Amino acid sequence: MYTKFYGFKTKPFEITPDPKFLFLSEGHREALAHLTYSVRERKGFTVITGEVGTGKTTLVQTLLSRLNGNTRTAYLFNPKLGSTDFISYICEDLGLKGQKRSKGQYLTMLHNFLLERYAQNENVVLIIDEAHTLDPKLLEEVRLLTNLETPKSKLLQVILIGQPELNGVLNDPQYRQLKQRVSLRYHLQPLNQEETKEFIGKRLRVAGLADPHLFTAKALEEIYRYSKGIPRLINIVCDNALLTGYATDHKVIGPKIILEVIDHLEGTGKKRKRRRSIFFAAVLIIFLTFGISSYILWKESFPRVKWEIGERIQSLGEMVEKVYEETLRKYFR
Repeated sequence: MYTKFYGFKTKPFEITPDPKFLFLSEGHREALAHLTYSVRERKGFTVITGEVGTGKTTLVQTLLSRLNGNTRTAYLFNPKLGSTDFISYICEDLGLKGQKRSKGQYLTMLHNFLLERYAQNENVVLIIDEAHTLDPKLLEEVRLLTNLETPKSKLLQVILIGQPELNGVLNDPQYRQLKQRVSLRYHLQPLNQEETKEFIGKRLRVAGLADPHLFTAKALEEIYRYSKGIPRLINIVCDNALLTGYATDHKVIGPKIILEVIDHLEGTGKKRKRRRSIFFAAVLIIFLTFGISSYILWKESFPRVKWEIGERIQSLGEMVEKVYEETLRKYFR
């Protein structure tokens, strides 16, 4: 909608992991290095954690795009499965299709496949996203899969991707056997303020914007203050800000638009408007109260004024009282 208004070739702040918008901060580069090393060196278990929206799935997509033809992968993005379905999914994702089998038959088929790939000097990697949601029984199944090995090497590399809660799971004493098998572990941090600015700038350039000053310095500060450097939140705020700027005919996005967007995202916009309305209503009531008091005082102090003037003032007073009552009902009911 706003692409033509700002001169974009494409929307710059979609939340899907488009490779052309890839921005690797220092932390993302280090996390990607851990992943790449674990696959190449057959390190068995690798754990990558990070807060929601920090770019973990983007890292996985980047890793998959950089793997050579000697690596087979099974990517499980929804680990809410039963034990048999879990093994079945892995086999099917690795291309081992066929009639439905028992769990034991699936494991035998998978083991034979891993031995064949190892003989061909190929790696096989299982990537489990949202690993913090794994059922305890399924975590044990994952551990047992790493028992598939030769005297020299693991036949299956496992990469667990999850939120910080995954660290708590692995630190539980009941999972100490699994924790001891983790060779590499890395926690992905959000972007810092300078990286947030660079992240936004790159997306604007890739989208085709020639002018890098679409967002003012104050606007960028507000974006960072709200998002705390989490890429997904940065994208959401910036996308909504551009839409608001388009709707209000603003070619440059300032802090006022960012704060307005944040209010709406947090659902506080209506509350703030209501507080302002109540404030103005209170001021109006003060003036109305003063007017009514003055009218009553005048009426009592000058009983002999001419009838016509008194009648008009009385009508005015009644009108003031009516407005006063309506205001009370509207804002303080």
